Amino acid sequence: MSAVLDVDFSPTGREFVTGSYDRTVRIFDHDQGRSREVYHGKRMQRIWSVLFSADARWVMSASDDFNIRLWKARASDAIKPLLPREKKNKEYNEKLKERFKDIPEVKRIARHRHLPKAVLKASKLKGIIKQSKKRKEDNVRAHSKKGAVPHVADRKKSIVAEVK
Repeated sequence: MSAVLDVDFSPTGREFVTGSYDRTVRIFDHDQGRSREVYHGKRMQRIWSVLFSADARWVMSASDDFNIRLWKARASDAIKPLLPREKKNKEYNEKLKERFKDIPEVKRIARHRHLPKAVLKASKLKGIIKQSKKRKEDNVRAHSKKGAVPHVADRKKSIVAEVK
């Protein structure tokens, strides 16, 4: 919701981590528009620096409160070596998630992330503002000459320039 202060790519290049002014550390897949993981702490302050470990299993963050925190890149992964039975169980659960990912209830559970109250309120306010801008644009489009106000995707609006 607030400014991103630092970004770091994983060694694989398939995901990146951001540290932001809203006191959250977020991990994104390279081709997704929403974060895969959101980390925050009760007393954590603004995040000034983030870094992936060399094996891409850990994320380090440095914040305004002079603390360096270590987070797992995948929150559900176990730290200890898994037994064969546990590996099979985990693979089975992942296959179930993949198979039923399009069911609305499963999709809602998979996308849910607990956020701090301030971040949640700011995101709701941003959604209200976005809806009102869209409603105004639709009204302008409805009362103007056909083709005078083109449809532009939200992701295209935020692109300043493309470097080739």
